[in-house]
Amino acid sequence: MEDIKNIDSESKLIQTGANRMDWIRSRMFMLERVRREFKETRPFAGHRIGMSLHLEPKTAVLLETLAAGGAEIVATGNHGSTQDDIVAFLRSQGMKIFGARADSLEQHHKNIAAVLDSTPDVLLDNGADLVAGIAERGAYDSVLGGTEETTSGGLRLRDQLREKVPYPVIVINDSLLKAIGENRHAVGQSVVESLMRITNLMIPGKHFAVVGYGWCGRGVAQYLRALGGIVTVVETDILKSFEAALDGHRVDSAKNAAAWADVVITATGQNNVFGSSEFRNLRNGVVLANCGHFPWEIDVESLKNSARSVVDIDGTLERIELDDGRKVVLVADGRMFNLAGNQPKGNSIESMDLGFMLQALSLEYVVKNHQAMQNGAQCVPRVIEEEIARRLLDSMDVSR
Repeated sequence: MEDIKNIDSESKLIQTGANRMDWIRSRMFMLERVRREFKETRPFAGHRIGMSLHLEPKTAVLLETLAAGGAEIVATGNHGSTQDDIVAFLRSQGMKIFGARADSLEQHHKNIAAVLDSTPDVLLDNGADLVAGIAERGAYDSVLGGTEETTSGGLRLRDQLREKVPYPVIVINDSLLKAIGENRHAVGQSVVESLMRITNLMIPGKHFAVVGYGWCGRGVAQYLRALGGIVTVVETDILKSFEAALDGHRVDSAKNAAAWADVVITATGQNNVFGSSEFRNLRNGVVLANCGHFPWEIDVESLKNSARSVVDIDGTLERIELDDGRKVVLVADGRMFNLAGNQPKGNSIESMDLGFMLQALSLEYVVKNHQAMQNGAQCVPRVIEEEIARRLLDSMDVSR
């Protein structure tokens, strides 16, 4: 009887995932064109693509596209953002998928190890987790190259892993198309939408501190201000601070911003940008949230270690009472809350259609040209950006 219940539950998950996939797939027009092309050209035939990237419907459409091109897929998600119905659906399509939404951080690391155990020769990475795992193992021989999705991963490749990547990795986040379409507008939209939905708070008149004014920080600040939020930007780069000021935002230090912000949102890709010294200045009732890839921008460990109590409000929000009686509300345990919070939607479908077309064509480029490419992190080839720009213009009615 228990086996029958488990089979029935799995069937329902698969059907839920299939239904959601039908909607998402129907709106990703550019990837649909690539998928048709890949079915004809089969650029990944004989290749195993190992992926570590958020397992949600838009990513699943990318994986379908790569599989249509002949790839064998072995994949896992990121900690806290995996969607179980999408995992079930992808497994039903014959893909080897590791991970579940309830996975601990320890299990997440095991999932990454399982992907690496399959010895992929092409990598689709997020946060450079797969590249770091290969470097730790010294298992370079089978890897032709790959792609990296994020700002955080690009920084890691060019710093911590700079001398440890003897194969080409195209950093998708270096693309200006992605920076504008996905990082600024899609992240800006999804972060503000997620904050409103998860907290049920209004935006107009509230004081926000946005830590980081890269493309994602720009977008978050822009969308908050458009809805009536009062925004202060915290940025160590003086030129970006200058830009933020000309964009109409206040600019201040993290300590000063902490003293008056109703909500603090980190968006830097860097480690511990908001920690103990800032916590001492926080006003009572402040909301702390992170939209960067890694859950390390807010020093959550220090915050909780200094707490009298931690109360789980609803699985996504926690109320933390500090030693002096002040209360802080932490969103999604410091993880990327627009994908790790309740009912996560992530970035808009159209923006990820663009971003994942960059991924698909860049992976094809690596497979075809890896021997002639330089090793290590590098920008998206100009020829790919120009091709996508042409396709975007073709899809627009520019005469309107």
